Amino acid sequence: AGMEGSGDASPAGADWRLVLWTLCSVLLPVLITAWCSFQRSRRQLLIRDIFRKSKHDWHYTDLFGSPSYCCVCAQHILRGAFCSCCGLRVCEPCLKKADRRFLCKEIMMRGTAGAPSSMPHHWIRGNVPLCSCCMVCKQQCGTQPKLCDYRCVWCQYTVHDECMVDCLRTENCTFGEFKDLIIPPYYLSAINQMRKEKRTSYEKVVPYCSKHWIPVMVLANTRSGNNMGEIFLGEFKMLLNPVQVFDLSKIAPAKALQLCTWLPCNAVRVLVCGGDGTVGWVLDAIDEMKIKGQERYIPQVAVLPLGTGNDLSNTLGWGAGYAGEVPVEQILRNVMEADGIKLDRWKVQVTNKGYYNLRKPKVFTMNNYFSVGPDALMALNFHAHREKTPSLFSSRIINKAVYFFYGTKDCLVQECKDLNKKVELELDGERIELPNLEGIIVLNIGYWGGGCRLWEGMGDEPYPLARHDDGLLEVVGVHGSFHCAQIQVKLANPVRLGQAHTVRLILKSSKMPMQVDGEPWAQGPCTVTITHKTHALMLYHSGEQTDDDDASSLSE
Repeated sequence: AGMEGSGDASPAGADWRLVLWTLCSVLLPVLITAWCSFQRSRRQLLIRDIFRKSKHDWHYTDLFGSPSYCCVCAQHILRGAFCSCCGLRVCEPCLKKADRRFLCKEIMMRGTAGAPSSMPHHWIRGNVPLCSCCMVCKQQCGTQPKLCDYRCVWCQYTVHDECMVDCLRTENCTFGEFKDLIIPPYYLSAINQMRKEKRTSYEKVVPYCSKHWIPVMVLANTRSGNNMGEIFLGEFKMLLNPVQVFDLSKIAPAKALQLCTWLPCNAVRVLVCGGDGTVGWVLDAIDEMKIKGQERYIPQVAVLPLGTGNDLSNTLGWGAGYAGEVPVEQILRNVMEADGIKLDRWKVQVTNKGYYNLRKPKVFTMNNYFSVGPDALMALNFHAHREKTPSLFSSRIINKAVYFFYGTKDCLVQECKDLNKKVELELDGERIELPNLEGIIVLNIGYWGGGCRLWEGMGDEPYPLARHDDGLLEVVGVHGSFHCAQIQVKLANPVRLGQAHTVRLILKSSKMPMQVDGEPWAQGPCTVTITHKTHALMLYHSGEQTDDDDASSLSE
């Protein structure tokens, strides 16, 4: 009987053990995963807390783009944190220790008596650029697979470990190649002291800086050009004083440009990293400075083209689009060497018909062009599509493909036909008889539609060259989207309607698409008046001329 009882209990015990092991095999991975997730989130919170409180501009990366070594433990690291201002690189366990041990670039000198006119090198050990040379022995630095050699975060000079001597640690920094562009921390300290004492004679401080000092400010739109603006922010902070570099997604141009009032009159240059819309945004902020009586602090503006069209930057010689092919150092050299020119800016006033004039007219500022017709329709469709799904429009190639799609569609549908029957056009008060057209484009600059010289067309007819500083607008007509495409590949000429100082366009009936500098809208019956508003001080880079530009310069 005892044997029978034990035989009955044995299967039951085996079942319970099976259930227990099954529960363990299911619950244990779940518990381990939950614990790891909790630890990861806790670690991320600690890292974020360090980032928030730190004076370093820390960023975390899962993979460094070049061989990297932790500045604390000297171990080779694949991922970790890096400071975009001073270039420190650390592994995650050493982050807190590095944040306490190493100072970042100081934008303003502190704890100094009087007005200093120099400062020592700020050396950081390890992770020097692979192509750098030692300032002492002139041999290549950073060649050994370990944490070695030093780099000054201001002048970018590098020194071998064995070449580093005590005199170099206390030697005054010259700020290197870009000394004419950098705002020295001791200059800002002196200006800050003068402002506290309510003195405004800043020119007395300038001799402490370089003789040919032309400080540059960088205003980057991080949402332009595949988010390349985010990369440029870090690279410019490494080469310049971080106080000179601004993220326009966090600070408005009007506020950023107030730094100009701390600097010498008529000396500042501004590099705008973004599309033509970003440039217009900055130029509007500069106009506000004029209204505030700060005209003597107005800077000259250069462009790093990160947008889709980039017609203004192309006109000014900065190219049709930047994709990282030119080093940041060369961009700063181009800004130093660029020539100052003027750019006409125009007031576009749109007054709706009817409503007993109760509605205020819409007022725009135009830098590039105004249009009504097929190209405005393409821009309107593109804009509506981008508003619905902005994540799809992060690439310049995709943006141009969408424009091509809507242009092809309009070739078949012809939504803007018989425009000449719907509008009246006046140039300097003189009525213009319009041929059969689908679109009218008013140009201020040479380029249109992403790199096409619209006014010149095929270049086979003698017409006055389009200029952006002569106070004249060029007015052309197009027969449709297919005609626009032919002009872009130089297979057709536009319908040249004339040049004028003032343009007046009356939309008599129906609703038509319009745009000013790529900002489109659907417009009912109205009167559009374009008059000269002001000049903007721009910088022209002669090194990026296209074949069309060369031909134009030869004909002059």
